[in-house]
Amino acid sequence: MQFHGTDQYVATEDLTMAVNAAIALERPLLIKGEPGTGKTLLAEQVAESLGLELISWNIKSTTKAHQGLYEYDAVSRLRDSQLGAEGVEDVANYLKKGKLWEAFEADQQVVLLIDEIDKADIEFPNDLLQELDRMEFYVYETQELIKAKRRPIVIITSNNEKELPDAFLRRCFFHYINFPDAETMMRIIDVHYPDAKKQLVQEAMEIFFDLRKVPGLKKKPSTSELIDWLKLLLSDDIPEDVLRSRDTSSAIPPLYGALLKNEADVQLLERLAFMNRRQG
Repeated sequence: MQFHGTDQYVATEDLTMAVNAAIALERPLLIKGEPGTGKTLLAEQVAESLGLELISWNIKSTTKAHQGLYEYDAVSRLRDSQLGAEGVEDVANYLKKGKLWEAFEADQQVVLLIDEIDKADIEFPNDLLQELDRMEFYVYETQELIKAKRRPIVIITSNNEKELPDAFLRRCFFHYINFPDAETMMRIIDVHYPDAKKQLVQEAMEIFFDLRKVPGLKKKPSTSELIDWLKLLLSDDIPEDVLRSRDTSSAIPPLYGALLKNEADVQLLERLAFMNRRQG
């Protein structure tokens, strides 16, 4: 079983090798990179490429590891017992299966995405060590051992918001998605807008990469933001000469709201524009 990318996802050779290495080693693939570089989309495309079901577990700051296994609703069981409801004697009726349980009991191999693991508290990764390593866990309420029928392909993403524990990292195959160079970016754009005017795309890409070089930006625009910006440029039919007469130190790009996401960065470019006009 080999991943070779898809028509909808441009995977570099290094990324393709990382995915296939993790599959061969039967280890979770830990993917890091700037927000907007396609980490989550990778899991979707791996599942599509290999013809497998995707099970996604989106992590929040309040997410606990046991929620990926199961949750026991003791309150509902107590209420039902007071009301004399049927089935209250069977504790299994009050267990909510988590995403790991779903992946483990699937008859066919699946792709399990644990998205943005660094959003949870620092103990979250360690609390999943044994389950991801042995591919099993114990349900104490029913005294049942849940083992994976087919070992899932596990893809874990992180935005590097916090460091992950060493014990967890040792059990993963790691890959960092570098920000695409101009050639790779052009291939990505071709996937989304194959009929776009090449000159317009070229001018937009030059503005985009120049903007990322501006010192002091709090948030550099990402690949997904470039795609959104191009969509607006194409839908509004912005002339190429509007982009061609650019100077990132003296002017803010048209429809900049798709690229810049906070007022500090907008004010920074406005100050650069003012300083440039004074010098001129």
